[in-house]
Amino acid sequence: ALAMPGAYGHDRTSPESLPVIPDPFRLVVRQIRTDRGMVTDIAAAKQLKIIDDVFSRCDSIIVATDAGREGELIFRYIYEYLGYTKPFRRLWISSLTDEAIRTGMANLRDGREYDSLHAAADCRAKADWLVGMNASRALACVSGTSNSSIGRVQTPTLAMVCSRFRENRDFVSVPYWQLHVTLSWDGRLCRFFHKDDFREKTQADAAFSRIVPGAAGRITKAECRRSDRQPPLLYDLTALQKDCNVHHDMTAEKTLTVAQSLYEKKLISYPRTGSRYIPHDVMRTVPELLQKVCTMPEFHTYGATFDLSVLNNRSVNDTKVTDHHALIVTGVTPSGISGDERAVYLMIAGRMLEAFSPLCVTETHLIEAEICGMPFRSKSSSVVIPGWRAVFGEQETGGDEEAASLPPLQEGESLPISNVELLEKQTKPKPLHTESSLLAAMENAGKELEDAELKASLKDAGIGTPATRAAIIETLFKRGYMERCKKSLVPTEKGLALNSVVKTMRIADVAMTGEWEKELARIERGELSDDTFRKEIEAYTKEITSELLSCDKLFARKDSGCKCPKCGTGSMQFYGKVVRCDNAECGLPVFRLKSNRTLTDDEIKDLLTDGHTKLLKGFKSKQGKGFDAIVAFDGDYNTTFVFPERKNKATSTRRRK
Repeated sequence: ALAMPGAYGHDRTSPESLPVIPDPFRLVVRQIRTDRGMVTDIAAAKQLKIIDDVFSRCDSIIVATDAGREGELIFRYIYEYLGYTKPFRRLWISSLTDEAIRTGMANLRDGREYDSLHAAADCRAKADWLVGMNASRALACVSGTSNSSIGRVQTPTLAMVCSRFRENRDFVSVPYWQLHVTLSWDGRLCRFFHKDDFREKTQADAAFSRIVPGAAGRITKAECRRSDRQPPLLYDLTALQKDCNVHHDMTAEKTLTVAQSLYEKKLISYPRTGSRYIPHDVMRTVPELLQKVCTMPEFHTYGATFDLSVLNNRSVNDTKVTDHHALIVTGVTPSGISGDERAVYLMIAGRMLEAFSPLCVTETHLIEAEICGMPFRSKSSSVVIPGWRAVFGEQETGGDEEAASLPPLQEGESLPISNVELLEKQTKPKPLHTESSLLAAMENAGKELEDAELKASLKDAGIGTPATRAAIIETLFKRGYMERCKKSLVPTEKGLALNSVVKTMRIADVAMTGEWEKELARIERGELSDDTFRKEIEAYTKEITSELLSCDKLFARKDSGCKCPKCGTGSMQFYGKVVRCDNAECGLPVFRLKSNRTLTDDEIKDLLTDGHTKLLKGFKSKQGKGFDAIVAFDGDYNTTFVFPERKNKATSTRRRK
């Protein structure tokens, strides 16, 4: 891995030492964080020694790392670190069938043909190091906290969470009205909806009053359309993480951990994949795999009717397979696995059955009617041939409320009115992000960009990779930028404060990743030198470092005059939106913003000296309701609300004589 700043003599962070721009960069054996700081990973050092021993005994090397940018970088870093100059050839395969391996071994290419791919990977790694390390250290200098970080993927992801939170919090619900009319046909009731929702009560009342007793509705349109619904594609890691979050309430990190365990037990293919397709050589193994899946108790009923001789080929495309093909089971019978492992295994096995199953055929019925001179409609959908939907017994959803099954109405028919309803409803905000929706937002980032080239550079990629998105989300939790509230992701005051500082900077914009990807693709094609790209990144590193260090208005330090209540040795310093202990080993943070109310200097001082404030007014709950409370420290020096007991009103009693 690239060495940390300490390897260049920058153990302590100060504004004067920034930015750190190594020349040249150094490689070190992978390190892990411990209580003693960063230390060498013993397992990595042991493995590297094994590789060194093998390299020393051979005349040439065959590189069989992943067929992609990161796979190339792994080999080149090892090769460079160990100091070898022996010739090497490249095995370029995306599947591990015998056929693919034999074909790849018969077509080995000179390793130097992939120099431009290595250059692009090396540039990306060093660019992320330069921007991430320097921006994070600059942020630490001005905010007074070491548990802060900022990065090309992390910061736009936080911005997505903050933006959705603010949009949800600031949403003002407004009423609207729906007009429903129930028509009677041969003893059956059919519910129709006015084509438009009414935004004004007067308009809704006027429409309602037009429905006169004894009136009838005339059918003006009656159509039935059949649609073929293609099965979903096979899982890549992100799609699996989204579905596991929705159906099993698993975090992205938990899903990855479980999938990795299944892979190590040889039950599924490599999980860190960004492709939802398999190549044709893997497809030849699929019928045998599906036959085994069909014998599982969960899929036995569906498997009894499944025709293995006619499989859907939608998920088969050699050109769309990246470093690794889509997730599939291996055919090894699972035994002795945990409940979580079985749940994820069933998701992958079931998705395989769905992906290769026949189409689902649905019928959509649309009926339009004229009632008292106004247009109404009713719509319903039904499954005619379940196809792939029968794997998990999914039901077709859609259509108007209470209109699941419409009778065979004909154009021109007249039906008497049975009932009229005017319902008042309220507009709703977009829900807060869940891990599933945040993963989707990361995957689809860039679709809103106006620049066609930048948009194209992020197509089918988004920000982050399937292998890193879970770690990015977990980093936002570890840094205290957001927290879970049931299944929703809510930014903390610290996260909102950081976002308010950087939201106008390029580092918080997904467009920057688009710009990088466009340039890296040019390096891969040999159209741009890595030196040119590196100079651009060094210039931007200086820019973002300077931007953050100049945030004095938001992060100016002022002594509170209070000792730290936690460690007793540090002094609490005001940094705009946060008050923090200046003892580096403590760093206790106290955020000013509490439930839409900012604590004053005096209120903060009361909290620091007495452990609690006076009774304060003006707080607002997430539902927008006002409340009064005391802000106090709990046993771990986190702030919490204390609500005073209500005094019972004195009541007079009269003794009976």
